[in-house]
Amino acid sequence: MWIFGGDGWAFDIGYGGVDHVLASNEDVNIFVFNTEVYSNTGGQASKASNIGQVAQFASAGKEIKSKSLAEMAMTYGYVYVAQVAMGENKMKALKAIVEAEAYKGPSLIIAYAPCEMHSIKGGMENCQKEMDKAVKCGYWNLFRYNPAAEKPFTLDSKEPAGGYREFLMNEARYSRLTREFPNRAETLFVASEENAKARYEHLMKLKGLYE
Repeated sequence: MWIFGGDGWAFDIGYGGVDHVLASNEDVNIFVFNTEVYSNTGGQASKASNIGQVAQFASAGKEIKSKSLAEMAMTYGYVYVAQVAMGENKMKALKAIVEAEAYKGPSLIIAYAPCEMHSIKGGMENCQKEMDKAVKCGYWNLFRYNPAAEKPFTLDSKEPAGGYREFLMNEARYSRLTREFPNRAETLFVASEENAKARYEHLMKLKGLYE
């Protein structure tokens, strides 16, 4: 059994239901397409929206970091959890899907999913490349948590290779802020990059903990 939905549903308005399903310990799989915004209803900010992102109800850039739904699910200890990005490596994404399918219990896969609301330079035909950039610069992290494995936690992302700010400026949901609120943009983008670095360092600690 697979259940598919977006971040507005999984992180926000439907979170109670998602949490209830995961806590049931039934053999069911949930796949979340994370666009970091309410894509289908006008582009409102969601709990998945990142620091500095411009959206409806966050026209001057969101100040609060995004919710870590993956780690919240991991605290149960019996839920398979993975974050993937198909454009970075299709085989890594497929491996997570296969592992989730094979796991005898609840599974949650959160996939980075660029959408039209991001206004990527060159359009949506570049969305696969944009996923790759997001992972390489440390904006999006890849990992898998498999309670059935001898070493449950696997960090599939390499250390960020730089280019974080360039990644942000490739999308109008961020670059717009530099035109409308330049001083605020600088403050929020610095905070966003620092948060990304701290998130990767945290994942490295988790890796060491589970080893």
